[in-house]
Amino acid sequence: MSTALAPADQLLYTPKEAASVLRFGRSTVYELMAEGALTYVKRGRSRRIRRSDLEAYVDGLEPQPN
Repeated sequence: MSTALAPADQLLYTPKEAASVLRFGRSTVYELMAEGALTYVKRGRSRRIRRSDLEAYVDGLEPQPN
């Protein structure tokens, strides 16, 4: 039996995992982090993105007109 959490149950995501959840490329996630559009926490050399920060980013996206 696996103890791994389903993505919806994770509190912190690696940039690669966040890219998968957002359906963006990993480089795009790093660009969003660098420009401050996507908040992250840093511990040593590791960067992690809170689930709540991913949700806030998506909630702040403006729909594009057709």
